[in-house]
Amino acid sequence: MDKQTLIDHLNEDLAGELGAIIQYLTYAAKATGPYRPQLSQFFLAEIADEQLHAQFLANKIVALGGEPTTTPRPVPPARTNREMLEAVLAAERKATRDYTQRAREAEAYGDKGLVVQLEEMVRDESGHSEETERILRDWPL
Repeated sequence: MDKQTLIDHLNEDLAGELGAIIQYLTYAAKATGPYRPQLSQFFLAEIADEQLHAQFLANKIVALGGEPTTTPRPVPPARTNREMLEAVLAAERKATRDYTQRAREAEAYGDKGLVVQLEEMVRDESGHSEETERILRDWPL
C-alpha cells in the first residue's frame, strides 16, 4: 500500500462522512408524522460522531501530506421516514465495510495508530447500523 493510494481512499471516506453529516441534518428536518420528534433527534444525535470521524480523517490526510476533500458524497433522496432510515442504514453499512478495508490498508502501510482508530470507527458505524436496524425492524411499510 503506497501513501498516495491511502490518502485517496481516506479522502473517499472523508467525502462519505461529509455526506453523512448533510444526510443526517437534512433527514432531521424532513422527518414527519407522529415519530418526528424522536426521528429528528435520532438523526441529529448522529452528527457529532460523523463530525469527529471527518475531523480525524482530514487531520490524518494532512499528516500524510495530502489535501482533504471538501466535496461530500451525494445524499440519496428520500421522501418517507422509512426511505430515510433505509438510506442511513445503507450508508452506515458502507462505512463499516470501507473502514474495515481501510484498516487492512493501514496495516499494510504500517500505520498502527491509524489501524486502531479505523477499528474504533468500525465499531461506531456498526453501532449506528444496529440501532437503525432496530428502528426499522417493526416500522410499517
